[in-house]
Amino acid sequence: MFTPKYPTPDTAPPPTMSAPSAGAAVPVAPTPAPVAPASNRPTVQLTAGSTLALVGGGTAVVLVVGAVLVSLLLAVVITGMSVAVVAVVLRSILNQERNR
Repeated sequence: MFTPKYPTPDTAPPPTMSAPSAGAAVPVAPTPAPVAPASNRPTVQLTAGSTLALVGGGTAVVLVVGAVLVSLLLAVVITGMSVAVVAVVLRSILNQERNR
């Protein structure tokens, strides 16, 4: 059920283009495929030093992003704790006022 179904390869002979002639049939040679021109863009050469710089840069980015995310999480936690403490203090103040 989950196996891919591949179509069967085409087994028909390739079509030949021949001009009608009175004599014998002359086989037509296939035309060569056009060759793509070479690119003028320079290729990137990775040396040991550039690879080390890339790894170091990636590590620095990961550490900085991690530090920022941890500090944001700590800010949210501290804010939540302070709101909880304020809620408890206000509740106790209101309970004392009701009991008097």
